[in-house]
Amino acid sequence: MEEALTVVFGLIVGSFLNVVIHRLPLDESIVFPPSHCPACRAAIPPHDNIPLLSYVMLRGRCRACRAAISPRYPLVEGFTAFSFWLCYDAYGLSPHALAAAVFISLLIALAAIDLKHMILPDELTLGGAAVFFAYSFFNPEVAQLDAVLSGLGAALFFTALFYFYLKVRKLEGLGFGDVKMALLMGLFLGLSRLAIAIFLASFSGLLVGLFFIVFRRKNLKLALPFGPFLALGSYLSLFWGEAILLWISSLWVRP
Repeated sequence: MEEALTVVFGLIVGSFLNVVIHRLPLDESIVFPPSHCPACRAAIPPHDNIPLLSYVMLRGRCRACRAAISPRYPLVEGFTAFSFWLCYDAYGLSPHALAAAVFISLLIALAAIDLKHMILPDELTLGGAAVFFAYSFFNPEVAQLDAVLSGLGAALFFTALFYFYLKVRKLEGLGFGDVKMALLMGLFLGLSRLAIAIFLASFSGLLVGLFFIVFRRKNLKLALPFGPFLALGSYLSLFWGEAILLWISSLWVRP
């Protein structure tokens, strides 16, 4: 019963995240007006706003104007529900499971926004950092000093990378949104999981960059948003960071 309720709650939160992802980059209120079609602005009635189910029933199109509904909507809803179930599976019905769910929700919203608009809104990065600084006093997984030093250290490290890349390449390899996101990550993950998250983000970003260079004929000036990779690394590290760290450590141990 608890697992089912967790999934339903995740679907509802996922539906709200879609509103945030669409409206926040446009500087629109996430509260008013109520849900409406982005194409024709027609209000969406409650029976057409049921997570996942309405998308299937409407066959991916607005009832009023028949404009296509982005598949991002059911993907975000379904992935958020699955992620909330993972939080419950990892931490049970606990305050830390709720904190992890909030962290995951921020990662999903930041990744989707950065992927489309190449921005990481302060409302999510700095707002999330403030929430998790307050939570660092109660976090059972990470000591407060570890959380604060990890967050500040990550932010300083990314700031140094920003200026180094700017001086060497005369380009912005990273944005200050990434700096603020690193602060958020460190405050919740702590040092060991943060290190794994950054490693996974860098490795996955490198692979995708090489793919575009080799197969899509892009050059080294290709601009890729780094937020989705930071989100991916943080997601994997949150749930499987210790296992990944043990596996990497085992590669250095001689038989």
